[in-house]
Amino acid sequence: MDGAWVGTWRPHCPRGLISAQFPSPGPQYSIPGTTGFVGHSPTKARAPAYTFRGTKPPAAESCGPGPCYFVEPAITRNGKYVAPGAHLRGRPTTETTVTPGPSDYRTEAANRHVFKCPPVQSMAFRREPLRTDRPPGPGTYTLPRLMGPNTACTSASPCYSMRGRSQRGRFDKDLAKTPGPAALPKVAVDAYKTRAPAYTMSA
Repeated sequence: MDGAWVGTWRPHCPRGLISAQFPSPGPQYSIPGTTGFVGHSPTKARAPAYTFRGTKPPAAESCGPGPCYFVEPAITRNGKYVAPGAHLRGRPTTETTVTPGPSDYRTEAANRHVFKCPPVQSMAFRREPLRTDRPPGPGTYTLPRLMGPNTACTSASPCYSMRGRSQRGRFDKDLAKTPGPAALPKVAVDAYKTRAPAYTMSA
């Protein structure tokens, strides 16, 4: 067991013979085949296998009531299934929209976006400065009135209005609608005074 160390392992005598010491046709004959079903190579895909059998013998007795009770395949548990059908109809009217043609566009301005060109300055009029403070003018305000009874900051004198005579509530109009003295009958004097003797003049 004496010998030089190879890293952390020291060589030693083999315990038995290895397969390289036996003469053989080669390792290719030990690989499983790729044909058939039994002993197929697990590293290869296996095609499906089919079994051929003979015709089944006729049944000794019928398993159904007969062809008159055959249910159509279109009848389902939800009713009769009808395949969708297309309806023939006229061609719909297509609205034609007039669109601009190629000659309606100007492509000269797009050259500076496609080709390299030096910067070009544009000449234009000076723009009006944008004012952020726009106070109202003198004519926007309304001063309070200084004449009349409704003044805000001054004392007002008595104000009288001249107007015509109203047709309602006039002195000659009877608002109570009561009868006047001439509407009542004349009461005899004998009703509230001593009755005088009455004489009858005869022939």
